[in-house]
Amino acid sequence: MRFTCNRILPSVRFRAASSIPFLLAAALLLGIASSASANNGGGGGGNDDDTPVFGNPIAGVDVDATGVLKVRTVDPRLAQQRLREARLRAETDDVMQRSELRKVSLNRLEKVIAKQIAADRPLSDDVLAVAGLTTIQYVFFYPDTQDIVVAGPAEGFVADPTQRFVGLSTGRPTVLLEDLVTALRAYPPGAEPTRVISVSIDPTPEGLARMQQFLQAVGGRANRGDTMRLVQGLKQNLGLQTVTIQGIPGDTHFARVLVEADYRMKLIGIGLEQLPVPVRSYVSRTSPQTVAANALERWYFQPNYDGVSVSDDRLAMRINERGVQLVGEGERVLGGGQRVQAGRGNRASQAFTQEFTEKYPLIASKVRVYAELQQLIDIAIAAAYIQEQDFYSQAEWSMEVLGDEKQVPVQTYTVPEKVETAVNAIWRGNTLMTPLGGGVNMQPRVAFNSDRMVVDQSGDNVAVKQSAGPSDLEPGQWWWD
Repeated sequence: MRFTCNRILPSVRFRAASSIPFLLAAALLLGIASSASANNGGGGGGNDDDTPVFGNPIAGVDVDATGVLKVRTVDPRLAQQRLREARLRAETDDVMQRSELRKVSLNRLEKVIAKQIAADRPLSDDVLAVAGLTTIQYVFFYPDTQDIVVAGPAEGFVADPTQRFVGLSTGRPTVLLEDLVTALRAYPPGAEPTRVISVSIDPTPEGLARMQQFLQAVGGRANRGDTMRLVQGLKQNLGLQTVTIQGIPGDTHFARVLVEADYRMKLIGIGLEQLPVPVRSYVSRTSPQTVAANALERWYFQPNYDGVSVSDDRLAMRINERGVQLVGEGERVLGGGQRVQAGRGNRASQAFTQEFTEKYPLIASKVRVYAELQQLIDIAIAAAYIQEQDFYSQAEWSMEVLGDEKQVPVQTYTVPEKVETAVNAIWRGNTLMTPLGGGVNMQPRVAFNSDRMVVDQSGDNVAVKQSAGPSDLEPGQWWWD
């Protein structure tokens, strides 16, 4: 199975028509906004007291009736009352306590959901936030009780101004039921696994062709006073870009996070967004002499698949490494707008992707969308492992409720079909450049290849699995520490 989110953006150069030295770094971007959880403009962490703070207006992503992504803002003051209530609840409610390892039985969770649906009640927050899990680190199967269990660190939670749950202790995003359900449906019982999950955002061939014609008409020479004319010309000729989603429903939160993560990375690469972690942009590393006029730089995220260990009986699996890599490759745009492979990215691209990869854990701790991307990778690996080991049939569980969109709706967003093109301009040197690129590529099942999956000889996975099992749970209990 492959999971991709692509954006291809061409590099365009103009030679200065005057003796005034300049470089116009114009980047054709996707018009989506970030979705911030804290007062640091989208960070995954909290304040100095290690708790989330909602202070400044927060930008989010919305899709209009025509399917075009737009920017929206929300007033963070709306979340202050929720935060106060969550802190009070944390004093008495067990599910709001911090835990190094919380176990959640998916079978039992479904039964609780079924009861809430039968009672015509909205799903409770502890269900929607999956008992406060902030990631999935383990998958266990207990043959004696037929429980399929996911486990990981957990903490108290609160809905932030964008209606996403974040941890009270760390401010990191909690696992959302809708994301877990989306992943499980991609790897359902009694069906073939989803081969490709992809979110691709691309300029159309017609748009690329129009852009090439526009650049030819300009003649490769420009003055500083031509900046806005060139910016508007590039934007209008490239036009709206197309969003293509495969493997998962495009109207899910899961899909939207992929688009947002890709967009944010692209902004950073071309210098339009500054991270709270120092990362030198691709634009700042390039020189006109090293970039071809029709070059494309394509960047995409992929997981580190080398960190999965399993017990001898395969009933316990641990995701040991949570690394996310940013890699790049080059393409070229032909005169008719066609894209062709051009090998590895240039040195500036390689340096940018390497630094982003090295600092990804720190970035994810500061910018929530990257913590969410990392979290979705873990969720997808867990879901794929459950299907890979056929725990469904061993548990005699067909996922009747969680697999039913009518009972547990997760397709609640407008499908993004188009995104607007935005352009940024920076003058430096004597050349106008337009670097463009981006993407995500995730293949969860690769983690289970024999050359990547390690058998845990120490027995740690088994020890963790047996440390607290589901055999002595109270009626209706679906999670435990």
